[in-house]
Amino acid sequence: MRNLHKKLIAAVVAGIFVPMGAQADEVDLLKRIESLSRELEQLRSQVQANAEKQNKAADELKEQVKTTAERSTGRWLTIGGDYQFRVDSLRGETRPFTDVGATFNNAQQALQADFFGNPSTAAGSSAYFGAMGMSSAGALSALMQFSQAMGGVKDYGQAMAFVSNPMNAGLIRGIGGFAASVPAYKPKNDLLYTNRFGIDLHAKATQDVSMTARLVAYKAFGSQDEGALTNSGAAPYFADRAGIFDGTLGRVPSSSFLNVDRAYATWSNIADKDIWFSVGRRPSTQGAPTNMKLNTARPGTGGTPALLVDYAFDGMTLGYAPDIDALPGAYGKVCYGRGFESGYRSTPTNSLKDTDMFGISIVPIDTDPLRVWLQWNRGMNIFDVPAMKGTYFGNVAPKTNLGDIDWLGFGVMGTRKNVGPGTLNYFADVGVSRTRPNQNVSAQFGFQGLMTGSFFGPEAPTGKTGTGILLGLRYDLPSNTKLGLEYNHGSKNWITFAPAANDMWTSKVGTRGNVVEAYLIQELNYKPISSPTSKTFFRLGVQYYDFQYSGSNNWVGAPVRLSDVKGNMMTLTPLTRAVNLYATAEVKF
Repeated sequence: MRNLHKKLIAAVVAGIFVPMGAQADEVDLLKRIESLSRELEQLRSQVQANAEKQNKAADELKEQVKTTAERSTGRWLTIGGDYQFRVDSLRGETRPFTDVGATFNNAQQALQADFFGNPSTAAGSSAYFGAMGMSSAGALSALMQFSQAMGGVKDYGQAMAFVSNPMNAGLIRGIGGFAASVPAYKPKNDLLYTNRFGIDLHAKATQDVSMTARLVAYKAFGSQDEGALTNSGAAPYFADRAGIFDGTLGRVPSSSFLNVDRAYATWSNIADKDIWFSVGRRPSTQGAPTNMKLNTARPGTGGTPALLVDYAFDGMTLGYAPDIDALPGAYGKVCYGRGFESGYRSTPTNSLKDTDMFGISIVPIDTDPLRVWLQWNRGMNIFDVPAMKGTYFGNVAPKTNLGDIDWLGFGVMGTRKNVGPGTLNYFADVGVSRTRPNQNVSAQFGFQGLMTGSFFGPEAPTGKTGTGILLGLRYDLPSNTKLGLEYNHGSKNWITFAPAANDMWTSKVGTRGNVVEAYLIQELNYKPISSPTSKTFFRLGVQYYDFQYSGSNNWVGAPVRLSDVKGNMMTLTPLTRAVNLYATAEVKF
């Protein structure tokens, strides 16, 4: 471009000194100048057009890169999970008792056999008929009417009238002639293998709105049903392991199906404040301080204290974390969950109410060195039994609401570094339960109410207070070896809502008695690849249960001191002592 300008100037200067006789060439020179000017203008236009095109292409490329980055799964979706292989060896001791379910079956089968002329049942039938003064046909008919009438008993007053009726009292004594007495024995399961596989998903849907989900398959080797932990062919040991129900799905061994363990949406930064609202199948399991034994991260603002609640709830939470210098990490939240949906009510066949849970959590301090929590919960319209299929008792479902239960808890958890060569972790949690029974009794469990009554022994409803404590230490060595010791105790009337705990015999925090657990965790010193928190470790532990009262993790019926159980009529097998040796190999990715 600059050379072109020089040529034009030179041409003009030369033209000044052209002789007058050369004027003929001026016309040609002017034409050349005009042609060069047009070429210059075209060249300018072309250069400008190319520059604009390049700028546009650069802008389009930037937009495309930005769009690609925004759509990248790594920017909005986080995928993780875990796998656990576990081996358990279980031993226990029971007390002699009378199995209620088997007793009723014996009476019914004996009457039916005698009615159809089977002489092998004559001795038993004679005792039964002698108590009632009836023929076999009359006794069988009376027993059927008796069972049907039992189902119609709803409250304490009706139960007292039923057992006081001379005819019913005779039938009850007669049924005793077919008692299924179970002597004391020592149950065991030498080797129980289980597989658990979980997938964790966290998606950023929009600004300040995210979605979290966890899918879990958990099964025992050689089992594809819901009874891996039941007492095959006999009365189960504990209510929370009698079968699989909504609150334990994915938390105790059942099947290889991927179940929705958690699925909830969270709206954060509401009104530009640290306020959040979350709804769905909430993280109400494996709360503090179980993270120490499970070798997982602290639950953060999610979860509930494991001493009070370890139950897979569908519900919602509203939380707020104020910025207070004197209270680092402080937050509070209000929680609501539904434990049972009763369906349409006020129909001729359904007077059940929904079972709901309401709670308030206050965490005044939440830091690495120290975490403090206070929790209050109320369980409203507690059902007598959850819906379960294929249990020892058949397919069962709630039949009545027994009242309310209040819980109050206080706990601390902390870390002390440079204690010797390692780090000391500790926790202490205390809980109080208080039952508020109504007048209802459970007919399917022999007229027992909320922590009141025995089979065929109705008791006037009275509130019962129980206490539970949970203590623990874990010492972390530089070699990635972690040594833990835990102890918990529950009083006679202690009741918690924790059936989803990962204990095989029964949820240890609901034990009416004492439990001691010791464990060792060894992490492999391998560099994490899939995520910064990925790790592989082994865990070896032992649990020793010392049950002092019946009914651990069960709110139906009054507790009985196990040393006094000598042939009592009971629906669950009374276990007095139990040991669980376990080992796991776990991968978190």
